[in-house]
Formats: sequence, structure tokens, C-alpha cells
Amino acid sequence: MEHGLGPQTTALAGTLGYMAPEYILTGKASKGSDVYNFGVVELEIACGRRVRDGHRNSDVSLVHWVWYLHGKGKLLSDTEFDDEQVKRLMMVGLWCAHPDWSIRPSIRKAIQALKFEGALPNLPMKMPVAMYSAGPDACVVSSAGATITNSSGDLEH
Repeated sequence: MEHGLGPQTTALAGTLGYMAPEYILTGKASKGSDVYNFGVVELEIACGRRVRDGHRNSDVSLVHWVWYLHGKGKLLSDTEFDDEQVKRLMMVGLWCAHPDWSIRPSIRKAIQALKFEGALPNLPMKMPVAMYSAGPDACVVSSAGATITNSSGDLEH
């Protein structure tokens, strides 16, 4: 990293599945992308699964899979741990790994929620699709898939 450029990389660095959608788009790390990473690790711990499990649902990311379970009301499976603690860990994990960076909590709020000192978020049952735009002529990318569209009406420059 060159001095004076701030939190910007010349190429993406990280493991797919841990990288926040906006980091993939912009290449800029932020507190929000760190919170996303934290959420993914929380989900790994709660589920006992890796971010991309090679032998189970390999085309589905852990975040998408847990959000699917949340939507079906099946966040908990047979576990040897306290159900309320596991549910809280999963809900805070989804909150931290929310596709829209502006919805994610601060690390402080996430820790408070994990310690039962703060309320759990009211998350939608279906994983939201965040839209990212860097300006009037920028591409808009859907975080739920590989959809990329150009927001500029004039493509013949």
C-alpha cells in the first residue's frame, strides 16, 4: 500500500465469503467491511460450518444459507449449547453480515447484543438485496447475485 492513499488496495485481498459486498465492488476496506467479516465468523462458530463448505451446498455461501434458515424459522438445529445463546449468535451474525453496510451495527453494539445487554435487530425473513452506486455513471451491483447494470443512459461515448 502506498503512503497517503488510506484504506485502499490495488487488488482485492481476502477470502471469498468473508469479503463484504461493498469491498468486492470498491476495493476499499472499512469499519463496515470489518463488521461483515466478524458476522461471518460468528455464523461459522454458531453453525459449525466453514464459510464455503466443500461437500455441502458448495454453491451457497454461509450467509445466504443461514438467512434462508432464518426465513424458514429453522435457525437452530440439534445443538449441545444453550438455544438462546446460539440463536443470539446467529442473529447478530446475520446483522453484522447484512448486505447493506448502513444497516450493520458497530462492533460495540454487536458485542452488547451478544452479551444480552442490547436488543436483537428485527431482521427481514428474506435476505435483502443491497444496491451499490458510486455516482451517476457508476455500475450498480446487486449483492444477492451477479447482476451488474450501468446506470448511465448513454453508453455510446
